[in-house]
Amino acid sequence: MTATAMEPNGVFPSVCSLDCPDQCGLLVHKENGRIVRIEGDPEHPVTQGAICNKVRNMTERIYDKDRLQYPLKRVGPKGSGQFERITWEEAIGTITSRWKQLIAAEGPEAILPYSFYGNMGRIGTEGLGRRFFNRMGASKLIYSICEAAGTEGYGYTMGGSYGTDPEETVHAKLIIMWGINAVSTNMHQVTIAEKARKNGATVVVIDVHRNRTAKWADWFIPVMPGTDAALALGIMHILFAEQLTDESFMEQFTVGHEQLREHVKSYAPEVVSSITGVPVEDLYKLARMYGTSEAAFIRIGNGPQHHDNGGMTTRAIACLPAVSGQWLKRGGGAIKGNGGYLALNKPALERPDLRAVSGAREVNMNLLGSALTDADELPISSLYVYNSNPAVVAPSATKVREGLLREELFTVVHDLFLTETAAYADIVLPATSAFENTDLYLSYWHHYVHLQQPVAAPYGESKSNSDVFRLLAAGMGYEEEALQDSDDAMIVQALNNPNNPNLAGISLQSLREHGALKADVKPLFPGKLRTPSGRIELYSAAMERKGYPPMPTYIPLVEDGPYPFLFIPTANHNFLNSTFSNNDKHITMEKTPKLHMNRADAEARGIANGDAIRVWNDRASCELTAAVGDDVLAGVVVSQGLWADGAGGGKAMVNALTPDRVADMGRGATFFSGRVQVDKR
Repeated sequence: MTATAMEPNGVFPSVCSLDCPDQCGLLVHKENGRIVRIEGDPEHPVTQGAICNKVRNMTERIYDKDRLQYPLKRVGPKGSGQFERITWEEAIGTITSRWKQLIAAEGPEAILPYSFYGNMGRIGTEGLGRRFFNRMGASKLIYSICEAAGTEGYGYTMGGSYGTDPEETVHAKLIIMWGINAVSTNMHQVTIAEKARKNGATVVVIDVHRNRTAKWADWFIPVMPGTDAALALGIMHILFAEQLTDESFMEQFTVGHEQLREHVKSYAPEVVSSITGVPVEDLYKLARMYGTSEAAFIRIGNGPQHHDNGGMTTRAIACLPAVSGQWLKRGGGAIKGNGGYLALNKPALERPDLRAVSGAREVNMNLLGSALTDADELPISSLYVYNSNPAVVAPSATKVREGLLREELFTVVHDLFLTETAAYADIVLPATSAFENTDLYLSYWHHYVHLQQPVAAPYGESKSNSDVFRLLAAGMGYEEEALQDSDDAMIVQALNNPNNPNLAGISLQSLREHGALKADVKPLFPGKLRTPSGRIELYSAAMERKGYPPMPTYIPLVEDGPYPFLFIPTANHNFLNSTFSNNDKHITMEKTPKLHMNRADAEARGIANGDAIRVWNDRASCELTAAVGDDVLAGVVVSQGLWADGAGGGKAMVNALTPDRVADMGRGATFFSGRVQVDKR
C-alpha cells in the first residue's frame, strides 16, 4: 500500500477504471480515510475536468450497503443467493483442492476462466490471471464479446486500431457520429465536437435510434439495423459519380481504388435507399456534405459491428476517409479505436510461454451458454469469473444460466457484489475497487497512458485480482517467479515493448511523477500502414484468401426466426453494461427499463406509451415498459441498458433474447441481429 492510501484526508489524483474510451483523469477527495467525492481533473489534457453521472456518483457504489467484504461459500441451491462467511484460507484451500482433483481426473482444460474488462486496469485484467491459467493449462477464453468484429474489419482496411488523434478533431468541419451514442458512451468526443461546432462544424448522427446524441446533433439520419455497409457504399457511389473523390490521395496511399470505383456502381442511391430506409435525397445531401467538406471526421461506434455482418460493415465505413482524402485534412479521418498506438508487450504481461501445451481448447466467450450445456463436448467442470457478469452480459443469457445451474459445475466468482453470476457460485471472493489497486490504464480513444496508485485502503477483506492469483498459485504449488511478480514489476514489463516506439518515453517512474503521459504518436500519413501493402486496402487480397469478398460489400443479416421486429439492446446513460445496474442511486437516475417502438407499430398492437409489454422470441421473454414515438423506424425496437435482476424485477433480462451466433469476423458478438415479437401485457 502506498503512503497515499494511508493518508486519511486530502485530494488525490486518479483515473477512471470503466470500460469507456474517454478514460478520464479524476481527483478523489477523502475525509477520515473514506472517499467522499470524485470529480474530474481539470488539468487532464483531454477530459479537462468533465465526468459522467456514472463516475460522479461512484462513491455510492464504493460504499454500497451490499458490497462484499469477506469470502462466502454456498449453503443453498445454486442461484438462490444463500451463502455463509468463510475465511480466505478456507476459500483458497477449497478452490485449489477442487482444482487439483479436477485436473487429476479430467485434465486442466476442464477449467475455464471467464473475464473481460469490467475494470480496464491492464495489470488486473491481463497480468497474473492470464499467467496463472496459462501455467495451469486451462481452456483458453476468446475475448470477443465487444469490439472483435469491427476491429478485424477495420484492420483489413487500415492495418490495425489506428485513427485520428481525437484532440485534432476540434478542427473538423463535418463530424459524423456513426452508430455511437457518444453523449452516453464517449462524452469527451462530444465536448470536442461542441468546440468544433462553435467554429462552424456540422454534426451528423447515423443510428437506429433517436438517442441523446441524435437529439443533440444538427442532423439525425435513422437507418435500418445492419444496413450501414450499404449506406457507406451508396455514399461512395455518389462520391465517384460526382467526382468528389481525392484521386491524388487514392493514387498515393491506397490499393484497389479503381476496382472500388467499378464495384460501387451497383450501389445506386435508389437501391441503397430501399435497403437502408434513408431517402434518396438524404443520400445525395450526405455524400455531397462529406465530399466537399474542408475536413470530415467519422467516429465509428460499436453499434454497427454487433451484427452478423459487423466486420464487413466497419470495413466499409473505414474506406470513406480514403476515397475523399480526409486523412490529410487536419481534424479529418476516422476513429474506430486507437488502441494500436498504445500496444503493450502482451507476451511479457500474459506469459503464454508458461503454457506447457499450446493447443488447448478455445471457448468463445459469446458461446458460453453452449459451452456449459453442450453434452457432446468435453464438459467444463469449473468456471472462474472475474471482471465480468456473464449471467447478464453474455448472449443467450437463459442458456448461460442453465449452464450455471449445473450442480457439478464448480464456480468461483471474484467481484465487488453478489452479482447474478455470483448467485450461482460455490465460492464468492470480495474484490477491491480500482481506487484500492495499483494498475496501468490505456485509453482506446485518446493517446494517454495513466498510472493508478491506491487512494483508499481495501474495503473489508477484499483483495485485488493480482493478490488472489498469487494466493491461488501458492495453493496450487506453482513456484514460477512470474506468478509472484509485483504489480509494479508487471507494469515495467508491459511498458517495455520494442515493437511500439510510441511508448518509448513512458516508464513506471515517469508515470509516478506525472500520473498521465501522452504517447509519442506520429500522424498516419504520410507513412506506411501495417497492412500487407503498407497502404489503405480498399481491395484486400488478405480477405480474399480467407474467403471474404475482397471489396467492401453489403451482406444482409442472417434470418433470425419469424418475428416482425429487429431488436437492438443498446447502452443507457447511467449504467455501463451491468455495472451500476444494481446500485440504488444509478437505478433511480435511469428509472425503468423501456422498449422504444415506432408509433405505427405500437398502434397496430394497441400499445400506448407507458404500457406494460412483453418482448419475446424462441429464446426467452422479457417484460418492459413501452416508449412509443418516432425515435425508431417501423420494424425496429430498441431497449437501453442491462438491468440487474433486482432492478428489473428479474424480468428485464434483455440479453436472454439475443442470439449467440458469431459475427462474420473476429468471432464477434451479434447482439443486435436478433428479432422479437412485442405484445401488450
